[in-house]
Amino acid sequence: MLDKCPGTSTILQPKLVLKKCPQCGETVELVSTDMKANCDKCGFTIYNDVASCVQWCEYARECVGDELYERLKAVPPAKSAN
Repeated sequence: MLDKCPGTSTILQPKLVLKKCPQCGETVELVSTDMKANCDKCGFTIYNDVASCVQWCEYARECVGDELYERLKAVPPAKSAN
């Protein structure tokens, strides 16, 4: 039996994510739980690909807490490429 859900490791311990702005090429920093960030150079909005077990697990609210649950649940699940 696990002490905690292994799926929440990247949610409960956020990581820095670097993305390249598609408009100007500037590096934009996002935290792995951020939904979006604006480029400091040109203002373009970059969206983060946040897909997690929060979208489908019935115990997610208990694992991550109400605030983070509500924020992540608002993100539509990622669609698989066919």
